[in-house]
Amino acid sequence: MQDHAQVVVIGGGNMGAGVLYHLAQLGWSDSVLIEKAELTSGATWHAAGLVSRMIGGQALGSMHDYAVDFYKQIEAETDVGVSWHNCGSLRVATSPEHMDWITHIRDAVLARGQEAHIIDASEVARLNPLYDVKAAGVLGAVYTPDDGHVDPSGTCQAMAKGARQMGAKVIRNCRVIGVSQRMDGMWQVDTEQGRITCEHVVNAGGYHARQIGAMVGLDLPITTMLHHYVVTDAVPEFAAMDHEIPVTRDDYFCGYVRREQGSALIGLYDKQAPQSVWRDGCPWDSENELFDPNWEGITPWLENCFERMPALMNRGIKRVVNGGITYTPDGSMMLGPAPGLRNFWLACGATVGIAWGPGAGRALAQWMVHGAADVSTRAFDPRRFGVWADADYAHARATEDYTLRQAMPFPQHQRHTRRGIKRSGAHDRTTALGACFEEAGGWERPRLFAPEPMGWRRTTAFDQVATECAVVRNQVGLGDYSAFAKFTIIGAGAERWLNRVCANKMPAVGRTCLTLLLNHRGTIEGEATIARTGPETFYFVTGGPSERRVWDWLTLQCGEPMQECTLENVTDQIGILVLAGPQARSVLERCTDDDVSNTALPWLRMKTITVADIPVTVLRLSFTGELAYELHAPNAQLGALWDVLWDAGADLGIAPFGSKALDTLRLEKFYRGGHELANDASHKDVDQMRFADLSKEFIGKAAMLARDPQSKITLLTLEGEDTDALMSEAVYHAGQLVGSITSAAYGHSVGQSLAIAFLKEAARAPGTKLQVSLLGRLVDAVVLPDAPWDSGNMRLKA
Repeated sequence: MQDHAQVVVIGGGNMGAGVLYHLAQLGWSDSVLIEKAELTSGATWHAAGLVSRMIGGQALGSMHDYAVDFYKQIEAETDVGVSWHNCGSLRVATSPEHMDWITHIRDAVLARGQEAHIIDASEVARLNPLYDVKAAGVLGAVYTPDDGHVDPSGTCQAMAKGARQMGAKVIRNCRVIGVSQRMDGMWQVDTEQGRITCEHVVNAGGYHARQIGAMVGLDLPITTMLHHYVVTDAVPEFAAMDHEIPVTRDDYFCGYVRREQGSALIGLYDKQAPQSVWRDGCPWDSENELFDPNWEGITPWLENCFERMPALMNRGIKRVVNGGITYTPDGSMMLGPAPGLRNFWLACGATVGIAWGPGAGRALAQWMVHGAADVSTRAFDPRRFGVWADADYAHARATEDYTLRQAMPFPQHQRHTRRGIKRSGAHDRTTALGACFEEAGGWERPRLFAPEPMGWRRTTAFDQVATECAVVRNQVGLGDYSAFAKFTIIGAGAERWLNRVCANKMPAVGRTCLTLLLNHRGTIEGEATIARTGPETFYFVTGGPSERRVWDWLTLQCGEPMQECTLENVTDQIGILVLAGPQARSVLERCTDDDVSNTALPWLRMKTITVADIPVTVLRLSFTGELAYELHAPNAQLGALWDVLWDAGADLGIAPFGSKALDTLRLEKFYRGGHELANDASHKDVDQMRFADLSKEFIGKAAMLARDPQSKITLLTLEGEDTDALMSEAVYHAGQLVGSITSAAYGHSVGQSLAIAFLKEAARAPGTKLQVSLLGRLVDAVVLPDAPWDSGNMRLKA
């Protein structure tokens, strides 16, 4: 066995083979895949092999699209059969809310330039004659004709052979027994056949990914859940059809049905009593392992399936597959750099590795070779989980996620298990005021100060958001926004180092700046607010879910070593309250003896003050578009600070506001959010060149300036509608697809339904008339020339 390689990929399933193939395709052919047994012998071989474009969202949807296209051509390239069946897919709807969901999926598929249709019950019956649409009460379905299924072993073997044809190597029947990093940064991978030294390691270990991670000190939040499918005896009705039935998904039986040669394959998710295995680790000798069927668990769902498709009821069952599938706490794969390690990558925790393998492999290969992927990888980045995502958390959340596999993913839905990991010092105060919470980087963040119903259209939350926005616009609102990551940078070299890693110029003492952090490909690695608290001290604030990722970028990956400065993570020690609205200064003045006038503390400045003996760092910033103060204080004293401010503002109409209201307020100001500031965009794409100091050198500058964006950020108003865009909808100009929506909300202060979209240049001129595909209708929209609320920033500067 060779003793050196550029990359070692551990694991020979579809994810590992996908990474190996695409690394070789990008020129890193000195890559080796090591598999402890035979390729596909973990979860890949027993997969149902479904591949569908029926996915909402740009990033994951584009990976699915790529898989469909890839499987169509890989057989010709490698002469390895993948058994591509282009039968299409259906997801049926039996209620108005169901119809809204599948229509939203259709809108998102259209936004990626793919084909999708909403069809009626009669068309469902034509496509799948076994399905009893009348008994089911089918209102319609979403149909994606360019979907299908493959032989999972064939796809993996084809990618492995394709990689070998490009110079990569595959070593089978060779278990990895240890992984360690040398002092020079190189990795040593010890195997049963010897040691390989390499620059990069990819953990694509599937069932064994947690154990492989433990070799390098990682505790990966991955749980193996059991999933059944059954294969019936022959179904004679199939022989009489002139087409193969589409893969049919139905929430009533929590599963899917497709044709398997002359039989039916029925996949079932036991959402009432999901089962996990191997909590203490998958045995190393596990190979092609299946488990005894849990008939008690799946029989009710199987009976529901027979209600929908009576022709299957009297067919015998000739095979039952009960195999493991890896799950993460949120159901998304772990794809990207491992936290705290340089050049150790993860491609694991995949629940649908057949559909994800090619696209995930391509994205990770791009990330490794070029420094960033072509698609946004934020939702898959392993560092979205903090150290709080321990084994118990991983198991509880994976179990919960399993129960949601065949359930409507309402945009308001929040997970229920293992809550309250991080709470601000003001949590009890906001709870007493009726807050419902959402999670952000492990924090509990007030979302809305009223119950929030589930739905795809406007609910009673619409009026509550209007109330909270009105308070901020007209009186004064108080919000708990502690769910941010906070770092301090101290030392004589702090300014010099920050000017290299940040695009914007560092502020003078007592001032603040907003900056983007670029990677070496010129796209956005992160964003931050930076306050200069002293000649050699800086306070750095970024999004809570970005804590681990941005920390790693600054300390491990940006390539700019810290000299004469130190970086400290103070996230958990500091909480943040936001005081916003025309009366904000009046409230703050009542609480402190320090001068907080517009002269002493103007817009974009910072100051340290004392409120009721509590030290507070005040940043005169606003994401609301109003006079506002960010109050950063010891988290242990945040409740006391809330009380002082609340009491001081009682006669001025003070009221709480949550993140839903803030999202509306920022749309009215055309402020960019996390959906816009991702690693597939740059300053040019998001129209933020004013936050780049081109007089200095910074990471990613040359690459950013060389970019020629094909689409750029634009603000739209949707006309004459009683509902608002959700996200990912298609946007059309003169009948041609020109982009998609990334954020949307109703602007209560301006009386307009607003949406941020990335559009092609020809469709971005102010006043351009567009159409948005929204819940089954083409809604008229118009490009706005500027932010509809206070475009001159006069209220911010008051």
